[in-house]
Amino acid sequence: MSPTAQLSNTANAKTPSAGRRRPVFPFTAIVGQEEMKLALLLNVIDPKIGGVMIMGDRGTGKSTTIRALADLLPEIEVVADDPFNSHPSDADMMSDPVRDRVAQNQDIPVIARKVQMVDLPLGATEDRVCGTIDIEKALSEGVKAFEPGLLAKANRGILYVDEVNLLDDHLVDVLLDSAASGWNTVEREGISIRHPARFVLVGSGNPEEGELRPQLLDRFGMHAEIRTVKEPTLRVEIVEQRAGFDQNQEEFLQKYQPEQEELQKKLVEAQANLNSVEIDYDFRVKISQVCSELDVDGLRGDLVTNRAAKALASFEGRQEVTVEDIGTVITLCLRHRLRKDPLESIDSGSKVQKVYSRVFGLAESE
Repeated sequence: MSPTAQLSNTANAKTPSAGRRRPVFPFTAIVGQEEMKLALLLNVIDPKIGGVMIMGDRGTGKSTTIRALADLLPEIEVVADDPFNSHPSDADMMSDPVRDRVAQNQDIPVIARKVQMVDLPLGATEDRVCGTIDIEKALSEGVKAFEPGLLAKANRGILYVDEVNLLDDHLVDVLLDSAASGWNTVEREGISIRHPARFVLVGSGNPEEGELRPQLLDRFGMHAEIRTVKEPTLRVEIVEQRAGFDQNQEEFLQKYQPEQEELQKKLVEAQANLNSVEIDYDFRVKISQVCSELDVDGLRGDLVTNRAAKALASFEGRQEVTVEDIGTVITLCLRHRLRKDPLESIDSGSKVQKVYSRVFGLAESE
């Protein structure tokens, strides 16, 4: 069960102020940036969407929102003495040692733990990210001594890479491969170790500092654009929210606790009902027609748009995907797949919406 793949144990979820954890700004108190919040929530409901790339101006709340999302999620059950946050009963989310213990009918100690949000520093090495094998111990004692990396810690959690556009392309590729496959494999000197690495990959960056190559950008399921709020009254509201949190964190958290619990419950139900959501065959054909007319390479655009539309329908408590669901998510899923030249800028979404409106027979919005 990924943190995001199966949300459960709502009753065990602590209030944001419980324990000795540092208080986190509530997700439901964040003003504006609806596109970013929607993309994150849909990836929580269905991690197979493939993560989200958030590009926008500095100081627009990217890191705050992602930390707030991790804090919102309920606790998950993990094997107590396992460094990979293995699931105690789902074999697909167990490390090999835990799977062996289950096969031998050994007792598996289980604890509840908050969903991990792992920050990947820009200067991280591949060994730090993937983990490394202790060759000396392997040769002297004949055992596979593995030092887990950040991918192990992020399993069933959220892996956040700030300034992902400044990260080495090779590391970005490693992250994307692990996020897509759900496994991390470390091979060195003839020794191979693998462990589950199922996480929601969230990258953020400022487009002024450079873009990812189109080949890597295409691997992210969704692409959210955020801009500095221009409306004075909204800016004042944002400043007041932050000031209120800083002045009295306990009171602020208590104020938003009912909304936090309601959203958490909604996410849990959306995840539970996701597999029962249907999308009409005609809608699927039209989604593929939009991708074809936009000259989107490969089939990732088709797959992600279908998944995101179903996740949104489930979030709204419906069993059938509507045209509006598709219209809401299609720009997030396709805008970053249109760029063929690394020097081109990413379309704001007008081109995607124009083709979507024509294919689905809708009047174009002004």
